Amino acid sequence: MRMTAGATVFALALGGLFAASTASAQQAANPAHTHIGHVLTSFRDTPNQQGLLPTALTEARTAAQHAGLANRDPANLNAMKLHAGHVLHALDPSQIEQGPGAGYGLKKAAQAVAQHITLASNAEGASQNVKTHANHVATSANNTVARADKAIELVKQIQAATEAGAAATALKELVTVTEQLVAGLDANSDGQVGWQEGEGGLAAAEQHMNLMKQGEGLP
Repeated sequence: MRMTAGATVFALALGGLFAASTASAQQAANPAHTHIGHVLTSFRDTPNQQGLLPTALTEARTAAQHAGLANRDPANLNAMKLHAGHVLHALDPSQIEQGPGAGYGLKKAAQAVAQHITLASNAEGASQNVKTHANHVATSANNTVARADKAIELVKQIQAATEAGAAATALKELVTVTEQLVAGLDANSDGQVGWQEGEGGLAAAEQHMNLMKQGEGLP
């Protein structure tokens, strides 16, 4: 049976829509991709329901910003304590109610990144691409949690200080640690920051999430 040109175009278009619909359904049915979406795109209890990793990056940058502001006047104890509290709010708002952070907390967000990317790796049908990069992401996220804990410890030292000199010493280290939340650390002095334990920060986590997403053919 012959088809008109119009009918042929319609059939091809219909076939394309069916293929796209099938691909979307396959992605929706892939539990690994669901957890990847939680990390990168959207999660139910984050501010504006954005992804866990973008939330972590936002909070980390706020913490580093206010550590830098505190360091502008290392002779002013009150100013150091004020901005140290702002750092704490960005790291863990459960410990201080008011501050410039998003209200979720870097530590909670980084822990959730590690949790959900591990769930993606362990999901039925997860590809080797997901498994490989999930390890890299989870390690970098866990490095970030450890750095957040160190930063919280330093904040408390600043808050407890009775002299500007003591606070300034802890603050100098706080600036370094908060910068490493995103940038990570070249712990083995090989000239680059990897994803490995003690090295990768949120920048490494983001890099490997993007590599994972590309490998999965996700938009």
